[in-house]
Amino acid sequence: MHHTPAWSLRSIPDQTGRVAVVTGANSGIGYVTARELARRGAHVVLACRDPERGRFALARMQAEVPGARLDLRRVDLGSLTSIRDFAAGWDRGGLDLLVNNAGVAMVPYARTVDGFESQFGINHLGTFALTGRLLPHLLAAPDPRVVIVSSEGQRFARFDLNNLNAERGYRTAFAYVQSKRANLYFAAELQRRAEAAGVALRSMAVAPGLTRTNVLTGGANSSRGALYAALTRLLVRAAFRPTPEGAKTSLYAATVPDLPGGSYIVPDGPLQLRGEPVRRTRERALHDTGTAARLWQLSERLTGVTYL
Repeated sequence: MHHTPAWSLRSIPDQTGRVAVVTGANSGIGYVTARELARRGAHVVLACRDPERGRFALARMQAEVPGARLDLRRVDLGSLTSIRDFAAGWDRGGLDLLVNNAGVAMVPYARTVDGFESQFGINHLGTFALTGRLLPHLLAAPDPRVVIVSSEGQRFARFDLNNLNAERGYRTAFAYVQSKRANLYFAAELQRRAEAAGVALRSMAVAPGLTRTNVLTGGANSSRGALYAALTRLLVRAAFRPTPEGAKTSLYAATVPDLPGGSYIVPDGPLQLRGEPVRRTRERALHDTGTAARLWQLSERLTGVTYL
């Protein structure tokens, strides 16, 4: 049997000449994603919400990768104005890669400055608006890619188009996994629209498979209440314990040359806990074109950003 060697951070091909934006690059898997792209020669823009934490991450990354070509810029995905300003200030020409990594997990109920429930507003609508605003720059690149970081938790979402914005009650875990399911619908629909428009953009989604965090999410045998309580605890722990391993699927989706657009990359281990990045094609959300199209229309209406 032919065994392909394990895909590791060392497998990343040369990225010289590519310009990349990584949101939430100041910590966690966003930091590792940005650092490894820079290590391979990409010019990486760290798009961070908090300038101080951003500066700290920039200094640390420059120390870890001497000669890295890095740039720090501020963007708050919880603000449509901030997103518009970030895109309006873009001055690097074609954008080869946008890694939509930033997000919030399991936060108490809150609204963004634009009035959206914060997990839906930041994780999905902010990502949707930023990608749309940067689209002209992406399409100016020869082989542009968008990578959207979802979560294995999306499998447990009860996706309700009429309660995306916490119109009727709020449960943090439900809102979180629903926003991560929205990420998957968005990635798939962006690919369909790019193909329909005849543009070369490739849109990818990934689940990070943070080590030692998704243990219980695969156990469909427990009642949903207990499952969600456990999932909440795990995801909160996960948010503070990222590992380089968790960035592998993002880096794979961002750099593997012949990867088809519309791919969903997850770790191949038991319960997608860890392991080699692999394409999962049988995910229901990838094929539910009706829901994805309705979510797209809603997103355009809420953000005022239209594209493709």
